[in-house]
Amino acid sequence: MVLLEWLKEPTYMIFSTISLVIFLKFIIFKKTKKPALNLPPSPSKLPVIGNLHQLGNNPHISLRDLAQKHGPILYLQLGHVPTVIISSPRLAEEVMKTHDLSFASRPKIAAAKYLLYNCTDIGFSPYGSYWRFVRKISIHELFSAKRVQSFSCARGEEVDRLVRRIADPYPGPVNLSNMLGKYANDVVCKASFGREFSDGGDYDKHGFQKLLEEFQELQGGLSVGDFFPSMEFLLGLTGMKSRLVKTFKGFDQLLDRIVADHVNPKRDRDESMDLVDVLLDIQRNGSNEMPLTINNVKAIILDMFAAGTDTTFITLDWGMTELIINPKSLEKAQAEVRSVVGDRKVVLGSDLPQLKYLKAVIKETLRLHPPAPVLMPRESREHVKIDGYDIPEKTRIFVNAWAIGRDPESWEDPETFKPERFVDSPIDFKGTDFEFIPFGAGRRICPGVTFGIAVVELALAQLLHSFDWELPLGFTAKDLDMTEVLGITMHRKAGLVVLAKPHFPN
Repeated sequence: MVLLEWLKEPTYMIFSTISLVIFLKFIIFKKTKKPALNLPPSPSKLPVIGNLHQLGNNPHISLRDLAQKHGPILYLQLGHVPTVIISSPRLAEEVMKTHDLSFASRPKIAAAKYLLYNCTDIGFSPYGSYWRFVRKISIHELFSAKRVQSFSCARGEEVDRLVRRIADPYPGPVNLSNMLGKYANDVVCKASFGREFSDGGDYDKHGFQKLLEEFQELQGGLSVGDFFPSMEFLLGLTGMKSRLVKTFKGFDQLLDRIVADHVNPKRDRDESMDLVDVLLDIQRNGSNEMPLTINNVKAIILDMFAAGTDTTFITLDWGMTELIINPKSLEKAQAEVRSVVGDRKVVLGSDLPQLKYLKAVIKETLRLHPPAPVLMPRESREHVKIDGYDIPEKTRIFVNAWAIGRDPESWEDPETFKPERFVDSPIDFKGTDFEFIPFGAGRRICPGVTFGIAVVELALAQLLHSFDWELPLGFTAKDLDMTEVLGITMHRKAGLVVLAKPHFPN
């Protein structure tokens, strides 16, 4: 009787309920327990930060060293972010071709959220209908072959200004890196905005150059918030948030001014349309597929400008550096240009298809010094198997293009500058040869490749034609500082100072 009375008590009911819940959870868990994942090899990690301490100051080199020890596919825990590193052509093809759609998205990086209007640009926009639409605009409207050709006059004008700037200090030395930076800035601005910025003027008061430098640094910095996304308050503690907000406001005001100038009915312009005109035309006329807001337009403008400027400058700067420290290659490239152009002082666009060795020089420069050594991160949209390993959904993927370009299994004598390896070679940077992917591949390949290469080819050909190059008296190739500074792109730490003797008399 005592037992029967106890069974009626609330205590028994509570105990029974708890027991039943535990029993059911055990049964359900046992039935639904996921099988253990076969993750890629991983080096040992520390509590909380995981493998962050192993990235070092030059992540592309550190990641290559880890790959040599653990294999071409690595699993790293970077803070709270599961990450896979790809370091071989075969596995890069798996990610960017075989499973391209599964890896077609982007993680939301803190800097891109703040600076690029919540990742509504082309480069950092997550995969979806919006990205597909702006990508289509970039391919068919902004960077089509016809559009790139329409900027040929602007390229010619800016190359002419570059030559005059370099010639001015002679017989003294010139900081060629500074001159190339101005050229890259001006030619991309002319195509994007319809005017250049480096010589000051009305836009100088916006601190354009400082804004650009801060933008590149913030985009390339390894923000703590990116590795601990649930702890965004860390951005404030580190001072990163205030820098991001300040830079965003500066660029936003500048872009508002650019847009206002372009929609001004009294604007004085020629018949050619710059890229802002094209975007505003699409935005004003609307689209049945996807309407664009003014903020979307500003995000795309900023994306095109920042990416185009940095890529152009880095390729020219490293290219001229490699030629000057490899005089036989310099002599060969110079002889080719001068034999094609002859007594003309100006290199024409029609000369470029004949400059086979020059094109090989540019490819070799991109192999050794890809502008973005670790390609922009991807994010898996679903569970995928790569090389027998499990890659869970929402894993961040980095492809080490720098390591792939120096892979001894793909390249003979990979650390040596040898443009000859590309002469009469079908290997190209258009995303089909995975041993050479300086601009990526698949759906996320850089859409501005044609524009960027046209800007680089003309400038490099003209520099080789117009000047005889050497290092200042007392300097040798061994004295050059080849240290790399890595952000989102890879600059040389020190500027290239040279003597540029004009080849043609005034």
